[in-house]
Amino acid sequence: MKNGRNTAGKFTSGNSGRLKGARNKKTLAIESLIEGQAEALTQTAISKALEGDGLALSLCIERIAPAPKDKSVSFPLPDIKNSMDASKAANCVLKAVSEGELTPVEGNTRVIGLIDSYRRTLELTGIEERLQVLE
Repeated sequence: MKNGRNTAGKFTSGNSGRLKGARNKKTLAIESLIEGQAEALTQTAISKALEGDGLALSLCIERIAPAPKDKSVSFPLPDIKNSMDASKAANCVLKAVSEGELTPVEGNTRVIGLIDSYRRTLELTGIEERLQVLE
């Protein structure tokens, strides 16, 4: 085996051939062409956008005000101090989804995930407290 390749000259499994962190040759070539031109290119895009070029305008707006990746949700949840409280909170989420206050994706992947993570944190804290008492 030489340079991560087997005797047939193919890369072994788990070896893509590039060192970890190595950049793609095409990306490096493009970056070297653009190097030093960023300000001029940006100004050109802005000028085109101001002239009414839809694509340039879209590009500029995306940079100025990117689309939000997440939105906040607001609905009542009980205080969570133990697993039983977490179960009650999960029930509140289910109710909010069923009443249309939350979408199923918001309820399941976002809020329930946070509740579960907090529940696990509470459990670990409780285990550590009991361990310290035993020691």
